[in-house]
Amino acid sequence: MTMKFKRSMLTAYFICGTQDIKDATKTLPSVLTEALEAGITAFQFREKGTHALTGDDKLAMAKQLQQLCAQYQVPFIVDDDVALARQVKADGIHVGQKDERINQVIAEIGQQMFIGLSCNTIAQVQAANQLSELAYLGSGPVFPTQSKDDADPVIGTDGIAELVKYSQYPIVAIGGISENNVAELAHTGVAGSSVISVIAQSTDIRRTVKRLKKINY
Repeated sequence: MTMKFKRSMLTAYFICGTQDIKDATKTLPSVLTEALEAGITAFQFREKGTHALTGDDKLAMAKQLQQLCAQYQVPFIVDDDVALARQVKADGIHVGQKDERINQVIAEIGQQMFIGLSCNTIAQVQAANQLSELAYLGSGPVFPTQSKDDADPVIGTDGIAELVKYSQYPIVAIGGISENNVAELAHTGVAGSSVISVIAQSTDIRRTVKRLKKINY
């Protein structure tokens, strides 16, 4: 049975794939285990890039990560891969503006899992408001980011606060969020922050997650 979406799942939302693990002594499952023990509230498996896992390797990894999330009762979300999400019975799927058309994803997924959508402009948020099947929006980049080669222009904290005003869905902030700047999101109205490298490359994951969760969203 997949988990029902709750706004609180967005507080400390970790996104990661094998490409984000830069320390040769660590693996994606080991980093996720640390992050789960530290208290992340959601995990998205985002496997992208030239050396990304594919086929059976990607499926095996997804199953392993999903089992870890289930142990900690944290939602397991798949990025932009409906077939994989359905195969492993993920709790959620996240779709970008450039990925499969959102209407197609809604048609394929139905009520099987919750759906998140990337929206970085007011027009995109207003279009999302017309869809009754979404759970949350991911918006940004709030700050400059190194984790995505094709990142959109930075919108800043004022930009994300503006999107929150227009959105009927809870928004999780993304893009360049660090332990040092996460406090700037406190009064923007977002439901939480989603991060990649700040956890994936942290020397103290417990401290990092604690700081992300300390913000009064």
